[in-house]
Amino acid sequence: MFKKFTLVAIVAGLGLSGTAIAAKGPTPKISKASAEALALKLAPGKIKDAEYEYEGHGWRWSFDIQQKGHIQEIGIDGQTGKVVENKSEGKVDHD
Repeated sequence: MFKKFTLVAIVAGLGLSGTAIAAKGPTPKISKASAEALALKLAPGKIKDAEYEYEGHGWRWSFDIQQKGHIQEIGIDGQTGKVVENKSEGKVDHD
């Protein structure tokens, strides 16, 4: 019983600290407003969700944009401003 509790506590602790570290990230060189403007040029519509996140190999602005009949996810590198993702998530957001 003690081993199960200890393992659960360690896993839970790692999950919490991992979230705290991930939430800090480096300060983006590309502003949210600039990244959002680029995302909306690529996929005109209504932004349903926006966040600065670590995904793949770096930090990026991520926008889920409601378009006619589907959600388009656009990822903009927070340091360079390059488009790192542009894909349809179907009718609903899969993240």
